[in-house]
Order: sequence, then structure tokens, then C-alpha cells
Amino acid sequence: MPMSLRLPAEIENRLDALSTLTGRSKTFYATQAIVEHIDDLEDAHLSSEIRARIRAGTEKRIPLNELLAEYGLEN
Repeated sequence: MPMSLRLPAEIENRLDALSTLTGRSKTFYATQAIVEHIDDLEDAHLSSEIRARIRAGTEKRIPLNELLAEYGLEN
């Protein structure tokens, strides 16, 4: 799927230099960066949503000692 990105000049310059140095395309490196970090970005978004539900009292919480006991990991 085609996509356009506007990058800060510093990042664009670094991407250009890396591409020139390695002979790989800027698209290759942009794709690699997205693939490697999208899980972290999704997790951060999900944790923000869960934190909001916990604060609102609508998300169930399980104390750590109960969770450890459930998996046989208590001291």
C-alpha cells in the first residue's frame, strides 16, 4: 500500500546517509523501523486504555500475590 511520510529534516538526512552507505532504499529502512516498533506502539496505546479503565473502576485488577499463586510461583 503506497504511503507518504513527512520526516523531520534531521531524520531524513540520517535516512539518506544510511541508504547511501548501505545501498538499501529509504523505504526499506522506514519499513524496518515500523515493523520493529509497531508492537511497542500498540502496547503503549493499549496500556493507556487499560489504565484509564482501571482509574474509572471498570477494569478488573488482580493482586500480584494471587496471580503468582495461580501459576504456582508464590514464594
